[in-house]
Amino acid sequence: MPILVITGTGTEVGKTVTTAAIAASALAAGRSVAVLKAAQTGVRADECGDADEVARLAGAVTTAELARYPEPLAPATAARRAGMAAVRPQHVAEAAQKLAVEHDLVLVEGAGGLLVRFDEAGGSLADAAQLLRAPVLVVATAGLGTLNTTELTARELRRRSVELLGVVIGGWPESPDLASRCNVVDLPEVAGAPLLGALPSGVGALAPADFRTRAPGWLAPRLDGTWEAEAFRERTGAGF
Repeated sequence: MPILVITGTGTEVGKTVTTAAIAASALAAGRSVAVLKAAQTGVRADECGDADEVARLAGAVTTAELARYPEPLAPATAARRAGMAAVRPQHVAEAAQKLAVEHDLVLVEGAGGLLVRFDEAGGSLADAAQLLRAPVLVVATAGLGTLNTTELTARELRRRSVELLGVVIGGWPESPDLASRCNVVDLPEVAGAPLLGALPSGVGALAPADFRTRAPGWLAPRLDGTWEAEAFRERTGAGF
């Protein structure tokens, strides 16, 4: 798996902190890592973007950003309003392939959900994943409403014959409600793919050293971690 595409079921679901955890776990396993942000929106030129945040938390990763737009909008809209060139799926695929030549793992982080438009033609992260023939990891929320968006994302990936590696819960609450506990069982069912981790809410605020030490414990072995879905279900009382 030299290239992994990371998408979410929407915005603010924990994609960046999940990307950082995967990067930190891969680094701890002795792998070289690059992080590619396909399109950064809502950040000024003098501010840190998502790729910078991944590097802050995870450590020595190579970062790349294809475009940055100042307004917090979908990339195609933000590019149009700024009078700037749009990012196209081919650009994402080419950049990821170049990074893969010199790195063991390239993490491609999208913007928002799978079908958020990069350009006026409707190009998306899904198109980039198809071009790369790379697996996709879906970051989902824990609570009520997550099953629908997760299943829709999974169905679109299957329609395109793109591999869904699994699902990670991007923010597991300290006091999970009934819906969250049941969703631990239901998420892999509706996705048709395994649950590969759960990050505690707020871990992005940890000191980087603590984040790096703890990250493997939030992710399954498929993502260089030690987290076990069955043990998590038992510990949280999932499904009961």
